[in-house]
Amino acid sequence: MAGTITPAVGSLPATPSAIKQTVASAYVDLRDSGWAQQYLPDLMEKEAEVFGNRTISGFLAQVGAEEAMAADQVVWSEQGRLHVSASGTIDASGGVVTAANHAVRVNDTVVLNQAAGTLKCLVTAVGVDSSTPPVATFTVVPYTQADMVTGTTFVDGAVTGFVFGSEYKKGTGAHDKALEPSFKSLENKPVIIKDLYEVSGSDASAIGWIEVSGEEGQNGYMWYLKANGDTMARFTDYCEMTCIEGELTASGAGTAGDLGSVSGTEGLFAAIEKRGNVMTGGYANSGDSLGSMDLMLKRFDSQGAIEENMMFLNRGHSLAIDDMLAGLAPNVGVGYGLFDNSADMALNLGFTGFRRGTYDFYKSDWKYLNDATLRGAFADINGVVVPAGTSNVYDQIMGKNMKRPFLHVRYRASQTESRKMKTWITGSVGAATSQLDAMEVNYLSERCLVTQGANNFFLMK
Repeated sequence: MAGTITPAVGSLPATPSAIKQTVASAYVDLRDSGWAQQYLPDLMEKEAEVFGNRTISGFLAQVGAEEAMAADQVVWSEQGRLHVSASGTIDASGGVVTAANHAVRVNDTVVLNQAAGTLKCLVTAVGVDSSTPPVATFTVVPYTQADMVTGTTFVDGAVTGFVFGSEYKKGTGAHDKALEPSFKSLENKPVIIKDLYEVSGSDASAIGWIEVSGEEGQNGYMWYLKANGDTMARFTDYCEMTCIEGELTASGAGTAGDLGSVSGTEGLFAAIEKRGNVMTGGYANSGDSLGSMDLMLKRFDSQGAIEENMMFLNRGHSLAIDDMLAGLAPNVGVGYGLFDNSADMALNLGFTGFRRGTYDFYKSDWKYLNDATLRGAFADINGVVVPAGTSNVYDQIMGKNMKRPFLHVRYRASQTESRKMKTWITGSVGAATSQLDAMEVNYLSERCLVTQGANNFFLMK
């Protein structure tokens, strides 16, 4: 029987949120209490850190890199498939296969497949059908039987196949057309991310009685130092979450509210949903973990077959894989090639490694998927699998082949201006720069994520 957890009466809410105010209770108010107050409360000076390290940044630092760009968008090309395949429908009696945009040529030798089995065939003609608009066709004759319906019986309906070579009669000419390498041209656009912290000159000069500290190293008895540091930590998280959660503006979107001229950006999740692999279910309980893993391996085989991959998981999926490995320990190899074959290095970075088939996996918990104020509140995404290493890609802006990580962040920068992470202060506090009796700390970044080879990524839902 599964247990239940009930919060204690009067406890902090499960999903606390930042609030837009200076905490008044951080100060002793002599104006209202007056000097007649004889006793001050017995105060514990140190602010309690009840949520541990609250930041979630670090995912992209582990798997990617950062690189400057000077344009409004980044454009790159990815290789197409090397071999020719086709899928469509077949008129079995005539041996005519209808397949849109196929690259099959006369005298190609092909393997065709249906439920009845496979047949090796010679392509005798290529043309178009009579539909509107017309669709490309090719006609085949089997090698091992008189026609497509004798022996291994093909029927009218769906068919798949691929080219495995060609055969010509003596004294004949060459192929009637050449094949051009195929590629996909992809692009993404950076977005401008901003935040602001403000404290009045009066509050900046006050000293509180609580000793504060934060993830950014700020500490002392001045509350605004704590609040400013929290704003900085939150903005750093926003920069990473924008690259993970970003969406490009869809055509016709924003009819209920004006999106203006913003165009959005393609984040990691959107890229995998659009161009990668999505696994629904699986790992929900330890009993089906091995089957889910093997399905993933088969998909890897059909794609780039990247040998080393990193898994970033929520708690439930991480434990399910632990259970799977516990039951298979004698049969599962352990390797740490990505980390110079050092188990200590992998463990220090929070990864555990295992091998299944010809693939190495390095598993780590992803705090972003567990945080109760972020994706942990939805429990709709269980993890991502990211290929390790680098890939070759043609950068159309730079005009040359580049070797880059599969994931990398591009930020706007030139010789005179870098928008990777900008911070500037205005107001009257410290060096006065305006008439405003306050200190305003501005944060800005302009960046986007490049997800190369998304066909090698998995999103677990």
